[in-house]
Amino acid sequence: MKFLRQFCIILLFSFLGEVLHNRLPLPVPASVYGLIFLFLALCTGLVRPEQVSETADFLIEIMPVMFIPAAVGLLDSWPVLRPICLPVIFITAATTILVMAVTGQVTQRIIRKKHKKEEA
Repeated sequence: MKFLRQFCIILLFSFLGEVLHNRLPLPVPASVYGLIFLFLALCTGLVRPEQVSETADFLIEIMPVMFIPAAVGLLDSWPVLRPICLPVIFITAATTILVMAVTGQVTQRIIRKKHKKEEA
């Protein structure tokens, strides 16, 4: 029952994101709106991390499975993608490295900041 309640909380924020996406004419995905809503709810204490943590961990664990339909869609589009394959591979590799570098730097800064607060 606990997992069902946690999943419903996450679905509620996803639904709110869908509603906002349908109301605003901005090119922002509904999932991003939902994540922002959930983030704000966690920051303000409206939702406590332990209210969603176990289901969130499960969803993160199965995330690779969610990419299978997208990969199959790419395989179906191979005739269209073949002429632009090399630029797509280069852009994908470059942006992956950039995202990893920025994420690492941000994480290191947060950890350093946290250690400074603990020492003070």
